[in-house]
Amino acid sequence: MLIVLELVGIAVFAASGALAGVRARLDVFGVVILAMTTALGGGILRDVLLDVSPPASLRDWRYLLVTAVTGLVVFWVHPHMAKLRRAMLLADAVGLGLFTTAGTITALELGAPAYTACLIGMTTGIGGGALRDVLIREIPVVLQREIYAVAALLGAVVVVVGRHVGLPQGPTVLAGATLIVAIRVLGLWRKWNAPLPREL
Repeated sequence: MLIVLELVGIAVFAASGALAGVRARLDVFGVVILAMTTALGGGILRDVLLDVSPPASLRDWRYLLVTAVTGLVVFWVHPHMAKLRRAMLLADAVGLGLFTTAGTITALELGAPAYTACLIGMTTGIGGGALRDVLIREIPVVLQREIYAVAALLGAVVVVVGRHVGLPQGPTVLAGATLIVAIRVLGLWRKWNAPLPREL
């Protein structure tokens, strides 16, 4: 189940990273590298924090294959994907939900305390996007606007609480991912942002 969740989330985030590379006018190699960084960065951060060596994405060829193929597809068909902005935002929200919940479950399976699992789950969800923005010299979206990290953290908390009270893992993961997607989509629709400092 975790592998399926991660591969779906990886494909979605790879497409997001590849589109960012296209908008930044990178060549095909740069687009593929940015797709890989976006898709695999969060999982690598998770495994480093959990002392898993080497990271899962470097041990299983499917991770690299999915990201590379997705990056190449986006590079060649991006004019058509530009028309699917809303669909891509929804896909990004789904990817955030899948990555966060999968990261949280992985941390719990490896014996991490509840609060650590929540933070690692959130980092898994937002880490790749933050690395992507740094590589194209932008302030990471998660640090400046939109409800993103908060949604991931709340979904991770749902997974941890469900596990603590003995609920089945499948429905708990689904509930956490659904909450993340709902908050993210609602935030985009209503244009919610975290509070900003008052101007000087």
